[in-house]
Amino acid sequence: MTIPQDMLTWFGHSSFLIRGSRIVYIDPYQIQAGPKADLILITHSHYDHCSSEDVAKIARPDTIIVTEKTGLKKLTGDVRIVVPGDTLDVAGVRVEVMPAYNVGKKFHPQKNGWLGFVLLMDGLRFYHAGDTDRIPEMTGIRVDVAMLPVSGTYVMTAAEAAAAAKDIMPGLTVPMHYGSLVGSDSDAREFARLLQGVVQVAILPLDGGASDSGGR
Repeated sequence: MTIPQDMLTWFGHSSFLIRGSRIVYIDPYQIQAGPKADLILITHSHYDHCSSEDVAKIARPDTIIVTEKTGLKKLTGDVRIVVPGDTLDVAGVRVEVMPAYNVGKKFHPQKNGWLGFVLLMDGLRFYHAGDTDRIPEMTGIRVDVAMLPVSGTYVMTAAEAAAAAKDIMPGLTVPMHYGSLVGSDSDAREFARLLQGVVQVAILPLDGGASDSGGR
């Protein structure tokens, strides 16, 4: 699958910009600047995902922010609180709220109700998994692009993320949550190697271009 040029930008860690008919950011963190947001999606309240400083760089007075309840105290403006299972149409985008949690780790417990997101914009479905392990709820997800954490420690390892990608079978999958606070480029390369010939992988450089490896 080929994504339109400049549609998907990775700022490092789990931070993305999806640029189409609307400007959507997910977990903006340590960004320098960018177009002002129509919609900001924040998966949970950890500082490397819910950064009020970074939100302020891209928010307009009418920007809508969607997050979970523990993120509310860190944010201002038009903040919408959701829980896994919710669906909403906001800023011209359909957002389906998914669970994100650890299995056998303590960092992101399921009881916290933290989030992943599936968003539909311009005829494409994007899944940002949030900070999560491979969980049963992923099996029913059908998307064009899946952004999956690969670093291990707090989230899936590259091998676990590859198994999750096989559960989802997206048109394209993008590794994330590496190369900053935890994990390295080798995790992304291992993820791509494990999916060679099964699911197409795009390893995004920080400037938002894509170098593809693998092929569905």
